[in-house]
Amino acid sequence: MKIKYIAAVLIAIAGLGLQQAKADFIFNLTVPNSGISGFPGPYATVDVHLVDPTHATISFTSLTNGGNIYLFGGVNAVDVNVNATTWTIGSFVATNSGIGFTPGPLSDGGAGNVDGFGVLNQTVNSFDGFTHTSNFISFGLTNTSGTWLSDTTVLVANNQGVFAAAHIFVTTFPANASNSALATGFAANGGSTVPDGGTTVMLLGAALGALGMARRFLMS
Repeated sequence: MKIKYIAAVLIAIAGLGLQQAKADFIFNLTVPNSGISGFPGPYATVDVHLVDPTHATISFTSLTNGGNIYLFGGVNAVDVNVNATTWTIGSFVATNSGIGFTPGPLSDGGAGNVDGFGVLNQTVNSFDGFTHTSNFISFGLTNTSGTWLSDTTVLVANNQGVFAAAHIFVTTFPANASNSALATGFAANGGSTVPDGGTTVMLLGAALGALGMARRFLMS
């Protein structure tokens, strides 16, 4: 009976660990090309969420820095390098919390050469023009050639080390369509975050504590 009790406790801890350790793959676009190099990054945050082994949602959220906001728009508005042989794209969403904007519409741009960052195999185009820019864009991917094991396997770096990029329109914060873009250019990732290491340490400590309690229980 004691062994069954201990096994149940350890299984519960392991299940909790797997649940808490799971996290979206989140990283910033921090590297500009020459078009926006005079404006400080980071420019946007990218969130890769694995819904299930064949479905993922990618979200781009613009950031503000130095009194400016970095909006997405035009050809190659947001772009990723998908880790799959074949896939489909859909469920486009584009919003702008600024004044006077009509975001999108968005469309599948296929593979494209993103200025300064090489070819990315999935681009998304937005209807051209500053007044159609967005501060949030998301879309869904469906893997039709295999499965993704985790959020971090949905994308893969191209030959320049780029997972994602965006066509940036720099404008004064808060965004107003009656203003103009101060500059346009592209930005790509320069780093990434992974599931919180503190959570892993905490769960390891809990497991070791449970083992100690189990040992005392067996010896009693």
